[in-house]
Amino acid sequence: MSRAQQPSRRTVLAAAVAAAVTATAAPAAAAPPAADADGPGTAPARAIDYHAWTTYRDWRSGAAQGTRPVPGRRPGILIGAPAGRTDYTDPHTGTTATWEYATWTGPVHRLTTPATEVVASWSAHTPAGTWLQVELRGTYADGTDTPWYVMGRWASGDQDIKRTSVDGQTDGRSTVWTDTFAIDDASTGLRLTAYRLRLTLYRRPGTRRTPTVWRLGAMGSDVPDRFTVPASTPGLAQELAVPRYSQEIHKGQYPEYDNGGEAWCSPTSSQMIIEYWGGRLTREQLSWVDPAYADPQVDHAARFTYDHQYEGCGNWPFNAAYAATFEGLQGVVTRLASLTDLETLIAAGIPAITSQSFLKEELTGAGYGTSGHLMTVIGFTADGDVIANDPASADDAAVRRVYARREFENIWLRTKRYNASGKVVSGTGGVCYLYFPAHPTPHQRRALAAVGVR
Repeated sequence: MSRAQQPSRRTVLAAAVAAAVTATAAPAAAAPPAADADGPGTAPARAIDYHAWTTYRDWRSGAAQGTRPVPGRRPGILIGAPAGRTDYTDPHTGTTATWEYATWTGPVHRLTTPATEVVASWSAHTPAGTWLQVELRGTYADGTDTPWYVMGRWASGDQDIKRTSVDGQTDGRSTVWTDTFAIDDASTGLRLTAYRLRLTLYRRPGTRRTPTVWRLGAMGSDVPDRFTVPASTPGLAQELAVPRYSQEIHKGQYPEYDNGGEAWCSPTSSQMIIEYWGGRLTREQLSWVDPAYADPQVDHAARFTYDHQYEGCGNWPFNAAYAATFEGLQGVVTRLASLTDLETLIAAGIPAITSQSFLKEELTGAGYGTSGHLMTVIGFTADGDVIANDPASADDAAVRRVYARREFENIWLRTKRYNASGKVVSGTGGVCYLYFPAHPTPHQRRALAAVGVR
């Protein structure tokens, strides 16, 4: 099936809750075809290119209309003198408001390997009365360009606009699925060879408030069809002290945010790592949460990662952007190539949030199957097995799990799998969120560089 024929990621992940509850077994006939050339022992075929703009020089390199780069220990870009005014009608409230705006268009980034998918992510501050939009325009291998695709309309709060992805964006050759640009039919050989990112900053007229963006980047990758991935060799025994939170204890809470906690794997995982790095919410910030609820910070994370178009909390860049609202943190969405990459990060004290889909029998000890689930990798045992904080647990005490290395790496890194009905569907191919300090230590910088993040 081509990606253009596949349902949106929202439709796919909406089945995750039902799958986790029913934990349906795969039919006996479901087996990878003999033609699968990417079985164990073969070299990884996937190429990943994450590139970001973060320095004062970077921000000066783009084409600015009303934006101004700012130097300092954490360089960024903000509104200098607005380029103009525009009206925006919020599709989720019907409210039309006038906004001042300024834009920054980045230089062309040529991908190291032509890509089938691109995911943008950013780290920013949007005080009340401000918001931002990120767009991507790609160049195909034949030299033609995509339209400007909206990759997200975002604010850290939800009083000025409702943060949102934009559906229905396609040119017949590529499509944006919630937060992911994808070539519609990769089997044709069509690829994206380059892209530009455009950042538009908005504020209410007459104010001096402005969004500030510290990091803007995108991950491009050539995702092959593979049911299995090469087995890696264990190389680390270490565990990080990451807080443990269960999404399941929040069932039924605030159903306006994707029906409550049983769908909150992404924000629950995000909150674990945010607090690992010292991020804390104040009593005032949590005052809207029912005081009877345990772990109110998880409810808060769900509300402030919620994508009103996707109708869920699993928008990848929105989770990374939420993490970066905590002082001293930044967030990235990328892909990793192996568990060895994860070991490199763990050795530097950096946990990671991984995205995977699996049947109940494909991950021993999970006790459920899912069409899409996020969990936090916090370490490795002496035997090389994966230590994960899995939010799909009955309570906080049960969150820490140990999963077999070979099973975990395959369900996370594969790009094709069989669902419970025996139908071939996609896998995430190593997608992860990385949250880390705005000023990493030398060891952390080396580890991030080793996995392609600078």
